Amino acid sequence: MQPRGSRDELLGWRDGTLRAKVTAPPVDGRANRALCRLIAKRLGVAPSRVAVVRGAGSREKVVRVEGADAKQLREALR
Repeated sequence: MQPRGSRDELLGWRDGTLRAKVTAPPVDGRANRALCRLIAKRLGVAPSRVAVVRGAGSREKVVRVEGADAKQLREALR
């Protein structure tokens, strides 16, 4: 994930990793929350169902979406 980007967007998959940009700065978890909202909007689920489970202070994150498996997520986030 790239914080302080020009806009919030999912950039696509590269080497099995979903790349994203968010406009929020990496301060007080704002960029993580923006990423969760962006993914939730794309999937059509409530933002509360998306959470960063690993890498909260890193550019590389593991995100969990409640009620969806990896295959469903990959297809929906193309």
